[in-house]
Amino acid sequence: MYDTPNTACSATAHRATGIDSLCELSALALLDLQRKREVSAVEILDAHLARIDAVNPQINALVTLGDSEQLRARARQIDTRWAAGEWQGVLHGLPVSQKDLTATGGVRTTYGSKVFEHHVPERSALVARRCDAAGALMIGKSNTPEFGAGSHTFNDVFGVTRNPWDPSKSAGGSSGGAAASLAAGMNPLACGSDMGGSLRNPAAWNGVVGLRPSPGRVPRAPDLNGWATLGVDGPMARNVADTALLLSAIAGPSGETATELYEPGATFARPLERDFRGVRVAFSESLAGLAVDPEIRRTVHAQAAVFEALGCEVVFADPDLADAEEVFRIERAWMIGTLVQQLDADAQSLLKPEIDDECRLHRSLSAADLGQMFVRKSALFQRMRAFTNEHPFYVLPATQMHPFDASLRWPASFMGERYTSYIDWMRICWYLSVTEAPVLAVPCGFSATGLPIGMQIAGRYRDDWGVLQLGHAYEQAAAHSRVRPPLTGA
Repeated sequence: MYDTPNTACSATAHRATGIDSLCELSALALLDLQRKREVSAVEILDAHLARIDAVNPQINALVTLGDSEQLRARARQIDTRWAAGEWQGVLHGLPVSQKDLTATGGVRTTYGSKVFEHHVPERSALVARRCDAAGALMIGKSNTPEFGAGSHTFNDVFGVTRNPWDPSKSAGGSSGGAAASLAAGMNPLACGSDMGGSLRNPAAWNGVVGLRPSPGRVPRAPDLNGWATLGVDGPMARNVADTALLLSAIAGPSGETATELYEPGATFARPLERDFRGVRVAFSESLAGLAVDPEIRRTVHAQAAVFEALGCEVVFADPDLADAEEVFRIERAWMIGTLVQQLDADAQSLLKPEIDDECRLHRSLSAADLGQMFVRKSALFQRMRAFTNEHPFYVLPATQMHPFDASLRWPASFMGERYTSYIDWMRICWYLSVTEAPVLAVPCGFSATGLPIGMQIAGRYRDDWGVLQLGHAYEQAAAHSRVRPPLTGA
């Protein structure tokens, strides 16, 4: 959205536009400038800290910042080592945020909950440790709804995160702080997570890129329920190439989890270019019968011409997603209820009512209910596998509606349909979550009022690489105007 992927600015251009221009560059461009010794890690850090000071108070995206002096000391160390010829990794000197659901050693991690308002973990989660090992600077923690429950980012610890394109609107969630900070130029890369659309919905509403990887692609450690596959960690950035770069740092086997994939993360650091001539791409025809804003529907439908220009064979077809609704609701309640069960009664009394609803469903479930849910999920997986064997990629909107008013907890109705649950309005994301497919959300245009619109690209089982390649090809061919949110003042 900001600059063409893989394109670095020259030293002359950098000096002419000032250090604040560093906040508009891609992660790959910032790495290139550092390799050429035209910009230092300290300069990159200072530019992003200044941007945070300027815009974060208006949108509340990063809620706990890293200690600035410790960050500068680490940046100076990175610069010193590079002066001696020691490159620190694929994220060398890049500011990266971690979601406030991710444990960060020595840095407050609240999970968006009053229960953990003052919690400071002793040890970081694997995804944060991997970013550190790759040379990243953990610039801050991004806001999230309590325990990640919901796709609108607000909680009783930090309040609401607002959309940088229109601060009166929601930034989505649960990785809403991550997406908003990226869009506002506060960091070039962000780690997030996705159960029902938490990397995809906020990416679409903020005009950035989010990847829901295949389960096990990014090992989750520690994890209370290590056998569950509905929730995944994943990368966000302002373009597909940067998203793949971050994935290369956080993916790959660790030996710490039972369900991880054994393909190395370095796989995702390769060039993304690919010839898509003759590849069949299915565009959603019925959108699973869901209500979708007509403007979003039209905008996504129009992108079929871009895929045809790439040489793709575009057809209009949908997989059979029967049972996706019940499977997701039961599996989600099982996971959230299992987590909440670990808390004492006093802590449980502090939780928001939406989590109480999940726990009531959890308590009502029998062993037979869970067994039948997994049987239905297995059948759904096989139907999706058969569909993607015929259509390697499946394209549909990333959201059903435009960003709603940030003062709401969730929309009560849409296009004549009444909603009784806080997740009813975002089925178009969570129907795909239970298929086990990798899904990429990419920007595909703007509404008449200037708000971003995004689309999802789902792929074959464990074909994260193919999804990234097609997203990159689309991004290059579509060449959408790389405008920035008005909030940045640019």
